[in-house]
Amino acid sequence: MEPFLISVHFCYMTVKKDDKSTWAIGGGLIMGTGAGFFFLQTSALAFVGSILVGLGLGLFVTAIISNRNIKNA
Repeated sequence: MEPFLISVHFCYMTVKKDDKSTWAIGGGLIMGTGAGFFFLQTSALAFVGSILVGLGLGLFVTAIISNRNIKNA
C-alpha cells in the first residue's frame, strides 16, 4: 500500500487591522540596540542589558497601546 498525501488549505478571513501597537516592540529593540552601541566599548553586558531594556520597554508600550485600542473598540 502506498502512502498518500492529504492537502490541507487554511483559509483566513481578511480583516483590515489598523493596530500598529506591535511595532513598538521592534522600535524598542532598535532603540535599545542603538543605545547599547554607546556602552559597547565599556562593557558587553551593558550592551546586552540595553537591548533587553529596549525590548521590555517595547513590550510595555505595546501592552498599553493594545489595552487602549480594546477599550476604544
